[in-house]
Amino acid sequence: MFDLAPEHPYPDGHRPDEAPAPHPLLAPVLGLLGVWQGRGEGEYPTIDGDFTYAQEVTFSHDGRPFLRYEARAWLLDADDAPLRPSARESGWWRLQADGRVEALITQPTGIAEIAVGRAAEGAVDLSTHEVALAPTAKQVDATRRRYTLAEDGTLTFLHDLAAVGQPLQHHLAARLQRKP
Repeated sequence: MFDLAPEHPYPDGHRPDEAPAPHPLLAPVLGLLGVWQGRGEGEYPTIDGDFTYAQEVTFSHDGRPFLRYEARAWLLDADDAPLRPSARESGWWRLQADGRVEALITQPTGIAEIAVGRAAEGAVDLSTHEVALAPTAKQVDATRRRYTLAEDGTLTFLHDLAAVGQPLQHHLAARLQRKP
């Protein structure tokens, strides 16, 4: 056992109170690092009416070739006040040398997804490879998530969904800004 007190370095040489250098494989997604907040709109045939939501997405790393991902959302009323918590998910994106991404994403509603795709400077496109469902989870067959970082610093998030007997189609769109 080794001591991880701030005065003692980790085995790789950095101190616990210092951010480790990003792994070189994270290069295509370095622009995503940080906390992003914004607002979006959603729709789906099985949901009564369109809706607006607030979203916060966090991307971080620990020096290895993995991007930690967490997203949470709140439904908003007509005055943009939060009504209640909505979607929440977390996971890891595994970056590969050729730009491929393998993402493991879980939701507290009993859905675990493996998505695969590609990362290029400022853009990530992930589609479902496999979905595992808890016995009482809602049926989800496929998703597609796209994250695009614009020159003005806006992160656009688009989410397509195939669930509860519906084909893959648009579900969510949000525009996020990096939190200072």
